[in-house]
Amino acid sequence: VQLQASGGGSVLAGDSLRLSCAASAVRFRDYVMSWFRQAPGKEREFVSAINRSNSPFYADSVKGRFTISRDNARNTVYLQMSGLKPEDTAVYYCAADRQIIMSSYFTANSYAWWGQGTQVTVSS
Repeated sequence: VQLQASGGGSVLAGDSLRLSCAASAVRFRDYVMSWFRQAPGKEREFVSAINRSNSPFYADSVKGRFTISRDNARNTVYLQMSGLKPEDTAVYYCAADRQIIMSSYFTANSYAWWGQGTQVTVSS
């Protein structure tokens, strides 16, 4: 599976961005798709996931501001980010796995496939 993330950029606090992640998976609908982020000097952290049933999951830090969605016809997952804060600054990675269980959604090393990352910079 190849994942191609895009949509990052430099914005001001309070602005919005939409990240996209296009997947090459033949049966995209079978994959749990997630977003993680990594700020300089910090570990990669869970942001959001969407499972095969289209149920979303969010980190507390982004709940109410970020929305994850998927378009199975386009093999793409999106992360709509609103109300961006400087602490959202990071490289954002999309991840995919077909055999992951719910309790593992939030752990980076549970995912077999990763995109290359897209930089999001939020200035105050």
